[in-house]
Amino acid sequence: MTSTDSPRPYSKYPVRIGVQVQPQHAEYADIRRTVAAAEEIGVDVAFNWDHFYPLSGEPDGLHFEAWTMLAAWAEATERIEIGCLVTCNTYRNPDLLADMARTVDHISDGRLILGIGSGWFERDYDEYGYEFGTAGGRLDALAETLPRIEQRWAKLNPKPTRDIPVLIGGGGEKKTLKLVAKHATIWHGFGDAETIAHKHDVLDAHCAAIGRDPGEIERSTAVGDKRPEELGKAMLDIGTRLFTVSTSGPDYDLGQLREWVAWRDEVNQA
Repeated sequence: MTSTDSPRPYSKYPVRIGVQVQPQHAEYADIRRTVAAAEEIGVDVAFNWDHFYPLSGEPDGLHFEAWTMLAAWAEATERIEIGCLVTCNTYRNPDLLADMARTVDHISDGRLILGIGSGWFERDYDEYGYEFGTAGGRLDALAETLPRIEQRWAKLNPKPTRDIPVLIGGGGEKKTLKLVAKHATIWHGFGDAETIAHKHDVLDAHCAAIGRDPGEIERSTAVGDKRPEELGKAMLDIGTRLFTVSTSGPDYDLGQLREWVAWRDEVNQA
């Protein structure tokens, strides 16, 4: 709770469950079946990630590109929202990325979330010829990109079907959370409840500084290997409402996801 012990304004959102289907060590047919199974289970959002190589296991194992995959998911699913958790800002021209997002938004009939971050996996940069630079420089580039995306969306014909939700990942308090306050509709963070609560306070302060209602920003986190009874209540109490389970190939296990979806239904019906 806040210092006044009053509910945080973003606690108004219903609990939602996401799944990150990590596109590594699996054939695409297995990825497609996993996303279909997650939709059948009742998940709210299916994410992939924006990398070019596996992040765990065999470094040169099977792997697929994120945005072409999202276009396929847009056709292969009917209800769930889809997106990257998260797109690396510096892998694509911002205006092109805006157009890609608008296109997937239309293919999916308005179910895209634009997840975006500053990037961190150095091998992606080195192998594909991007300049890795510094963490601060990549954040500065993200700050330049977000207004360009918004401006391009306003110019495109046809325009997006809706105000595309922007999810920003990362917990840097001086730069990243300031960008979240200005541009995002979802913030995705990592850590235990105490850490996340502190980040919420920092983000709320950034919102206050620019006159934005912090309740406009849904709060999201990854659940790691935790079960609902281990993590759910603590995160609910601080205002987190979007919980994402991750699963990796080659054998995608959705057992943990089923537990979180069942918990969501219990909480939302209470």
